[in-house]
Amino acid sequence: MYNSNSNSNSNSNSSAHSVIVVPRHRHPYVPGGGRRGAVAQIRLAPGERLAFGRVPTGDHERGLTLRHEGIQHTAGWITAHRAYWTLTNLSPCQTYVVENPEGAGEHIKVGPGRREAPIPFEFGRVVLPAGQELIDFDVWATCHEYLGGRGHREGQDHAPALPAFPLDRSRRYFLVLASLCEPRLREAPFARLPSTRQIIERLRPAWPAVSKSAVQWSVDYLAEKLALTPARHSGKRESLVSLALRFDLVQEEDLVLLNP
Repeated sequence: MYNSNSNSNSNSNSSAHSVIVVPRHRHPYVPGGGRRGAVAQIRLAPGERLAFGRVPTGDHERGLTLRHEGIQHTAGWITAHRAYWTLTNLSPCQTYVVENPEGAGEHIKVGPGRREAPIPFEFGRVVLPAGQELIDFDVWATCHEYLGGRGHREGQDHAPALPAFPLDRSRRYFLVLASLCEPRLREAPFARLPSTRQIIERLRPAWPAVSKSAVQWSVDYLAEKLALTPARHSGKRESLVSLALRFDLVQEEDLVLLNP
């Protein structure tokens, strides 16, 4: 489905690149799934721009061709910057979406005609509507830069603020939270949450005495500890997972706790 011009990598070694565009051969689009085909990556140095579309044209020789009648000749531009990239939507009527496949369903909508929308994701998936289908390609950005370490306090003259959402990773309620988040951390941001029975089976090796009442007590305790608004049983679990993943209260490295 996707082709890049033959000289797309001709200058990739002459300067440090900050963005890599990865065409995909999956068709049709399926959120969170699919395997990439063996296709050339397109590397962009800071300041370089890549046009994409059915017959892409732009200021540079490079272009990403999306072979679909529902895509404009030149659908948009990707511009590389040192620590991020931007997306320009040249469509007069279609909204584009940039997903974060490694996140908790985070996405950015780029409306028709929007210029230079900054994209903060290290790994982003650009999704374009095309007729009755969705066409997508990946963009890899440079690793994010951070100020010092976790204890960095540059410019702070006062005592640090109290930690938000304090959770003890050595407690069993955290095992329940981690097991609830596991499908969306390992599979896809829209994966189904595990049932109580599945949680019990998953936690049995690390917590032999786990029971249905213990799981429900942990869910209720977490909802109170994280100050969730009252919700139904299923809604409470969904709210817990959404909050935990949005604020990185549970991350993929925490899943090792489920395997003693």
